Amino acid sequence: MAEHNKLGKEGEKLATEFLESKGYTILKKNFRYQKAEIDIIAKKDNVVIAVEVKTRSTPEFGDPQNFVKPKQILSLVKAIDHYVIENDLDVEIRFDIIAIIKNASGTRIEHLDDAFYHF
Repeated sequence: MAEHNKLGKEGEKLATEFLESKGYTILKKNFRYQKAEIDIIAKKDNVVIAVEVKTRSTPEFGDPQNFVKPKQILSLVKAIDHYVIENDLDVEIRFDIIAIIKNASGTRIEHLDDAFYHF
């Protein structure tokens, strides 16, 4: 596996552990619909959260959350709509980003809730 893929998988694991420690229930990981993949689908209270995890080894080229582009956002919206319909859920939906910087100096995790409204 390529080094960036390993870092991405490690980031998803860290994000899952982070969310669980904050009281979120993980419903699904790596949910695919058409060309989209939602890294984590979680639930807290009566809100289903589509979580995009962005992991980088350095912020040198920008913060991880800045790499979520409008086209990807549209794909994620379609994917979570499909998930909600497929599972016959009547819930509020939210989109979060978990931005992780992980390197020899340590790990920084930033959770941006309602993240698509921050752009």
